[in-house]
Amino acid sequence: MADQTDTDDDTEADGLRKIIHVDMDAFFASVEQRDNPELLGKPVAVGGSSGRGVVAAASYEARKFGVRSAMPSVTAKRLCPDLVFVKSRFDAYREVSQQIRAIFRHHTDLVEPLSLDEAYLDVTEDKLGIGSATRIAELIRQEIRAKIRLTASAGVSYNKFLAKIASDQNKPDGLCVIRPGEGADFVAGLPIRRFHGVGPKGAEKMARLGIETGGDLAGKDIEWLRAHFGSFADYLYRAARGIDLRPVRSSRIRKSVGGERTFSRDLSSGSELRETMEDIIDIVWGYIERAEAKGRTVTLKLKYNDFTIFSRARTVEKPIASKDEFATIGRTLLEEVLPLPMPIRLMGLTLSKLEHKDAAPASRPDAQLNLL
Repeated sequence: MADQTDTDDDTEADGLRKIIHVDMDAFFASVEQRDNPELLGKPVAVGGSSGRGVVAAASYEARKFGVRSAMPSVTAKRLCPDLVFVKSRFDAYREVSQQIRAIFRHHTDLVEPLSLDEAYLDVTEDKLGIGSATRIAELIRQEIRAKIRLTASAGVSYNKFLAKIASDQNKPDGLCVIRPGEGADFVAGLPIRRFHGVGPKGAEKMARLGIETGGDLAGKDIEWLRAHFGSFADYLYRAARGIDLRPVRSSRIRKSVGGERTFSRDLSSGSELRETMEDIIDIVWGYIERAEAKGRTVTLKLKYNDFTIFSRARTVEKPIASKDEFATIGRTLLEEVLPLPMPIRLMGLTLSKLEHKDAAPASRPDAQLNLL
């Protein structure tokens, strides 16, 4: 755990921001355990338990068995025979999320939610004049525990990239501080998979190129990175050095929310594709609910085994209000392209033309969830 001695005065003197990333611990599952004491201490999965069900969230008791979000329920049950499934209650999760955000805004108006259960806060100039980002993070965690009876982990640093990494460092119920001047050294020791945006496939590619850690990545110059990673290279170059110039934006509007799955083998049969579509619908709708997004356009994306990409979209007059409606459109789009001209290696669904309640903020203009 990084030392938590306050050095916020140095941060301000250097002209750097004071950023906190707060991430609730196993949020959906923790709300269920809080509201039903019989679930306390038990391995809990939020989601459907049927053959086509998908885990939306897992308690830490379940995670010890390898149960993870986006995992098929049958796989989760095989890993943890005593797993207790509970149906998701997004209305309850949204209500709790609003209570948490009220605590954030007691300290700063610069709050950028990423989803119902995590957010960035810029406390460079905090409302209460506390001056210490570390102290503010401690107070926020204490308030969440006392008022909402849940735990949160927090990362404190001088930019968003480092704060987000730090919040995951001592989970659950932990706090980690990365001070000015420490970012590059901290990142150097991290597995490359900890870098936001580097998925399993990306990590495999990097491993083949001899990149296992942030230090390995920092040893590559920008031209080498561009040759191997294209437009992603600039982000990797900065991240490996602990650099992130993005501000916390409290009013940035997301344009689309979606998810895609890359298959371990190419798929072509209608039955396999329909079953995969059901998995993607389950996971992506959960992500849409977390983002509090309502939209009018559903887009199906397919990547064929020759790497060409095909998409087909359907727009409706009113925002899609239910999972059933979203699922019907997704299934229809798939049926319209069956049988496929060749096998596919990837399928995705995206909801766009979004409308946001009270101009709900988001982490970036387009949020795409990788369902590998």
